[in-house]
Amino acid sequence: MRVALGRTELQVHPLCLGGNVFGWSANAAQSQEVLSAYESAGGNFIDTADMYSRWHTGNVGGESETIIGDWMRARGNRSEMVIATKVAKLATRPGLSAANIAAAAEDSLRRLGTDYIDIYYAHHDDEEVPLEESLAAFNELVTSGKVRYLAASNYSATRLEEALKISRDLGMSEYLLLQPNYNAIVRNEYEGDLMAVAVKEDIPVLPYFSLAAGFLTGKYQPGVEVDSVRAGDMPDYKNDRGWAILNAITEIAKQENTSIAAVALGWLRAQPGVVTPIASARTIEQLAEILPVVELSAEQVAQVNAL
Repeated sequence: MRVALGRTELQVHPLCLGGNVFGWSANAAQSQEVLSAYESAGGNFIDTADMYSRWHTGNVGGESETIIGDWMRARGNRSEMVIATKVAKLATRPGLSAANIAAAAEDSLRRLGTDYIDIYYAHHDDEEVPLEESLAAFNELVTSGKVRYLAASNYSATRLEEALKISRDLGMSEYLLLQPNYNAIVRNEYEGDLMAVAVKEDIPVLPYFSLAAGFLTGKYQPGVEVDSVRAGDMPDYKNDRGWAILNAITEIAKQENTSIAAVALGWLRAQPGVVTPIASARTIEQLAEILPVVELSAEQVAQVNAL
């Protein structure tokens, strides 16, 4: 199964595999096992960033890209994969100055073992650098063939519209994809003005934190302690509203005889503008929970929305 990514020529699997766990909660061998299982299931779309996973003790950033690059080299499958990576948040390559974008892209290309990046994101907005400067640097990567398509993550609706206008006025490549923080619990960052811009401009949305850092997999329950590197993220979700949403998704999963995670991802795919949610797995068992593509009925979507 493949879905089209808006005005790009890309055809991708309905699940984009997140690479944030590679080199962190999944070591190189575990990561490559997940990657191979994803490919065997028909997957072809992998999301990473230059900063993954600098937060882990002993890491410097770029570990995820290196693992993915080594895996593609071993499999000889670079041309079959759609690879997205990002610039701006790595401590040693911060921001969106022209010089940093150019240098960070070269670093990512080297670690990925490739001569082109399919999708290159501005990982966050950088208001200290004029948009014209950042967009010109990104455009240079496209015209040189080092990047196929540009994308934005963590942009406000106002700044995204401004960036699009500048690119068009100057005849440059523009942001064609959008990656916000969005899931059935965290809805305010995307729904509203940003959603309106994405739909109006036909910009496919690829949410991150699609499963609320694992909360929407069902492994977290009231009174249950979970041994996970992400357990610290849970206080934002462990409240009456969070449990109610999880319960509603759990009931739908029982009706559809599928995983809770698959329903949470199915809810996302039903939202305006959303094309391919991003979710990660550190084991092949976790991968099996996020791979099913579930189409929810309008009534099921409304059931979750009501909460």
